[in-house]
Amino acid sequence: MREFPPRLPEQPIFYPVTTYAYAVKIARDWNVPASGSGFVTEFDVSAEYLAGYKIEQAGGREHEEYWIPAEDLPNFNRAIIGHIRVVKSFPE
Repeated sequence: MREFPPRLPEQPIFYPVTTYAYAVKIARDWNVPASGSGFVTEFDVSAEYLAGYKIEQAGGREHEEYWIPAEDLPNFNRAIIGHIRVVKSFPE
């Protein structure tokens, strides 16, 4: 994949997380119970683009993420360098 799909109307923000451990927690502990599967992706984004956003804490220091408004997702996608890679999936 080279870009993320548009957000659904009930998803006004895209939340890329900053650590592998947090991504695993979301995929395993939240996505699997909600939908039966979860995926951890990895990708590189232009530092210049990300400089326009601050890292937010979603409940604790280990839960850091960027809050990208849905309307900015096309620009975020253009700032991705290379491909989006699936590095882990659940259930295994």
